Amino acid sequence: MGHEESNSQTLTMPGYLPRVADREIETALRRRGAVLVEGCRTSGKTWAARNVARSEARLDDEATLLMAEADPAAVLRGATPRLLDEWQNTPWLWNRVRRECDDRARFGQFVLTGSAVPHDDITRHTGVGRIARVLMRPMSLYESGHSTGAMSLRRLLEGEATSSLPPGVGLRDVASAICTGGWPGSLELEEADARSSVADYVSEVVRVDIPSASGVRHRPVAVRRLMRSLARHVATEARTSTLVSDVGGKSVSGRSTVNAYLEALERVFLVENQPAWSVGLRSRATLRRAPKRHFVDPSLAASMLRASPERILADPSTFGLLFESLVVRDLRIYSQPDRGEVFHYRDDTGLEVDAVIERDDGRWIAVEVKLSPAPDVVDEAAKSLLRLRDKVAGNRVEDLAVLMVVTSTGPAYRRSDSVQVAPITALGP
Repeated sequence: MGHEESNSQTLTMPGYLPRVADREIETALRRRGAVLVEGCRTSGKTWAARNVARSEARLDDEATLLMAEADPAAVLRGATPRLLDEWQNTPWLWNRVRRECDDRARFGQFVLTGSAVPHDDITRHTGVGRIARVLMRPMSLYESGHSTGAMSLRRLLEGEATSSLPPGVGLRDVASAICTGGWPGSLELEEADARSSVADYVSEVVRVDIPSASGVRHRPVAVRRLMRSLARHVATEARTSTLVSDVGGKSVSGRSTVNAYLEALERVFLVENQPAWSVGLRSRATLRRAPKRHFVDPSLAASMLRASPERILADPSTFGLLFESLVVRDLRIYSQPDRGEVFHYRDDTGLEVDAVIERDDGRWIAVEVKLSPAPDVVDEAAKSLLRLRDKVAGNRVEDLAVLMVVTSTGPAYRRSDSVQVAPITALGP
């Protein structure tokens, strides 16, 4: 394939804040005919796509949809890269884009964005060699300007030790970040309005997105109960049977409905579970395989729990779980450009580690998440991390980059036992 140049200006929106995924999108366009930017609604996919696109077709517009049905080829014509926004509204375009990439034999032709996976799995024709995929999550604290980024996850994966003074952020600020979330459209809103915006978003998901994504009879009350149950069990390994019980049905049909709703929440990118880490052990411990439950952004859980920053501050247990979910969100975003994935660890001896970031070359970081930066709290977290290191088989210990305790506040420093301590407000890609 070759490259196509255009003198057209990109469609970048005024005030656009750079995203960690921007470079992924740009590099994908240099090696593939098209890139699909997918993720939940209002996460900033369209803004990021317009940052590289030179023309667009907005497929959430009725007139454009009619044109796509009458003359699909016309929708694909325009300066490249051409943005096809909310492509899942016209799923038949997927194969047209694949063929067009073949026919043009040029890189960087299309940017597709989508906030739902089509229910009929139209993308089973994967587009390998033609269409790359980039996941866009809500903003991390670094992207929204609430983290200094002094602690680069990439440099930590390379073994670099870092120290920095406290960023001047308090627990109230962290609680507020949990409740308002990483939604680009809410950055300029007052805290109360940003929280209301999250509640509006949930209502819209329940009213519009879940019915189209689930393929089952829609019961809004049941969906809300399920989301509230997920919120109560955020950052835990809650079983599906627990969720079914919370929703109010123990029958086979109740379980099948809950499973359908869970699948729908995944299809619209609102739920992103944290899988268990698969690793060779030198000990005889048995690994637990259940995933931890997470929303794509902790503000969704906070909204379902009707939690304000003040209520979170008054409930340390809930605060701790929501804070862990916030950390997992940011670690996912920061590790994504290096093809990193975020797991958790638990075995039958009672050893648990909140997060394990593993890069595709095998390098890994083990993370314990603690609200408090107090030395005694960090000491206990460090003990768990060191126990994990001692249990891991020798070939995996060689790939260990660092053991890290992520706190809500306080300084960043490297301990004498080589455990790195870092506040979330200093982390970055």
